[in-house]
Amino acid sequence: MTAAGLPMTVPEPGLPARVRIHEVGARDGLQNEQRAVPTEVKAEFVRQLVGAGLTTVEATSFVHPEWVPQLADAERLFPLVRDLDAELPVLVPNAHGLDRALALGADRVAVFASATESFAKANLNRTVDETLAVLAPVVARAREEGAHVRGYLSMCFGDPWEGPVPAEQVVRVCRALIDMGCEELSLGDTVGVATAGQVTDLLTRLNTAGVPTGVLGVHFHDTYGQALANTLTALRHGVTTVDASAGGLGGCPFARSATGNLATEDLVWMLRGLGVDTGVDLDLLTATSVWMAEQLGRPSPSRTVRALTGGAADQSAHTPKERTA
Repeated sequence: MTAAGLPMTVPEPGLPARVRIHEVGARDGLQNEQRAVPTEVKAEFVRQLVGAGLTTVEATSFVHPEWVPQLADAERLFPLVRDLDAELPVLVPNAHGLDRALALGADRVAVFASATESFAKANLNRTVDETLAVLAPVVARAREEGAHVRGYLSMCFGDPWEGPVPAEQVVRVCRALIDMGCEELSLGDTVGVATAGQVTDLLTRLNTAGVPTGVLGVHFHDTYGQALANTLTALRHGVTTVDASAGGLGGCPFARSATGNLATEDLVWMLRGLGVDTGVDLDLLTATSVWMAEQLGRPSPSRTVRALTGGAADQSAHTPKERTA
């Protein structure tokens, strides 16, 4: 570690010069909390994330409150943050969710599907093909309204009910999402079982099927400690969009074995050491995650946050620099 608390930079040839971090802490990170986080705290969280240099911060989800009660305040939250200088995508599960988002001025939306039948049933109470049929008009309408559409695909590598997921199964659903108009795809390792070889194989198969690397993002969970290794594998393949959650917050309420997301701080530390630009101020980001952990009443699980703040027990003593948003 350098005197400034940053890693030594030793670039690796062939990696992207810049990576766009798709920050999911405010949505995916908070959706699995046992108690509701106050709307004002969520809004401040988003503001601090943008102030730390994150240019894409997923703000909330317009799902039915009974599905994800932690995000039932989407109508109250989004107006508090929509004027920030950042991309603020929101998740929409169906036409009604899209209507709610568009009415508030959202111009970037995300839809979600599953690569497996078991998770599609558990998460959406539909088959994979039924889900795609529901999403097609949602994507078409969003595009007609000028909104950018991202497609999330869950269970791309393994499923707690079905086990390892065949790559061709994932490719089929990815192709369907692209064909219906999704401009970007996020490949989700929802339960964190992927390994580097699987990542290379899936990305290669997607390219062969006509899905260019440029539309792909990766979304790894760290259940087996493989999230950074899998991310680096994806970067070596040319992927330049990586989903991460500040402080490592999050999981999936519909898959019990889904642990926290890749921590944004851990990702930024690795990329800084590799000479890959993210535009993120690691000190401000760390301070933000410490602050959010205090709101939640527990230390951040991010290894980098713990290291930079002297350990989990001392996080509250970390003094942030002044933030701007």
